[in-house]
Amino acid sequence: MATILSNYSLSILTITILLSSTIYQAIGQVDNLPVKEKLSHFRVYWHDILDGTTPTSVQVVKPLPNMTNGFGQVNMIDNLLILGPELSSKVVGKAQGFYASTSQQELSLLMAMNFIFTEGEYNGSTITILGKNAILNEVREMPVVGGSGLFRFARGYVEARTQMFDAKSGDATVEYNVYVMHI
Repeated sequence: MATILSNYSLSILTITILLSSTIYQAIGQVDNLPVKEKLSHFRVYWHDILDGTTPTSVQVVKPLPNMTNGFGQVNMIDNLLILGPELSSKVVGKAQGFYASTSQQELSLLMAMNFIFTEGEYNGSTITILGKNAILNEVREMPVVGGSGLFRFARGYVEARTQMFDAKSGDATVEYNVYVMHI
């Protein structure tokens, strides 16, 4: 009996090692080339402009009338990504997507957007961000769930910090620190 169990255990161990090796090789290669992942960190400023003649954020669904925190509101965005907090700083891309107020009790947004880079070392590349953004938190963390160009197979996270918010107009400037793993 002990020999049967020992042979069975040895067979399971051998199969596990072979499968692990195969999976490692499949994950570690793209088109039979070795893959070395890189970690990139960069900072951009996201400018959300709701007022004026050229808004970059437009409300497409109004909030429910009986909700004081805007529950149900949806905005589409085509916001500038800039190297500094001032609008006069160098533009390096756009953030395109939407955000929606998703909580009846707190100020919280579901955000889905692509950072599309049009200048600099990431020109022609994108990252996709999808996550919850609890507005009143000093630092909000959201996941990077994909990308293209230099950011193929991207994964990581962003830390968002509000730099400026105008309660009257709704305009905001948010600093995004992006930490992304990619090939």
